Amino acid sequence: MRDMQRKIEIIAKTEEDAMKQAVEQLHIASDKIFINVLGELPDGLNCEALVDINLSLEGKRYIENILKAMNIAYQIETRTVGGEKEIHYLIESSENSLLIGHNGKTLEALQTLVRNIISNYSKDRIITTLDIGSYRNSRDRQLEILATKTAKEVAKTKFPAKLKPMNAYERHVIHEKLAGWRDVYTESEGEGENRAVVIKPKNN
Repeated sequence: MRDMQRKIEIIAKTEEDAMKQAVEQLHIASDKIFINVLGELPDGLNCEALVDINLSLEGKRYIENILKAMNIAYQIETRTVGGEKEIHYLIESSENSLLIGHNGKTLEALQTLVRNIISNYSKDRIITTLDIGSYRNSRDRQLEILATKTAKEVAKTKFPAKLKPMNAYERHVIHEKLAGWRDVYTESEGEGENRAVVIKPKNN
């Protein structure tokens, strides 16, 4: 959706000059930029330079280039929500375990790369997720079971429990699962890779 994508106004002598300025300012290739002449000024043309791409397709192509470079056979399913306010990718490949990595770290790195690419083209925040072999769905279920089991223990014993360090996404799953509990609440403690969720009893 073009209205979500980055744009700038430029005053230039010609459309070619406007394109050159747009490439320099947006740091994006000219084939992904559309120049719209808004009007003429005494000192040149008043132009609008818009990023002109399909965001979800651009992200898909980026993922495909990585997988092709790794010589991995794959299938990619793309799902968008609200136009392109949310973009979700699901990969099925011949090397799912390799792409997921230990504790999902390679998956997280790939997701970060795709998010950065898409955010470079959009002026709005786009929610972008990447899943491989439905790893996230399986991991979410495991985390929710862990959260429920630990919360019941904390509610019973009245002693807080600290879970092992997790990334921001996994901590969010724990927080969301226990958000409505009457007997416990959650907090994240620690820094960087050592940041973990602590489930604490409420003083009723």
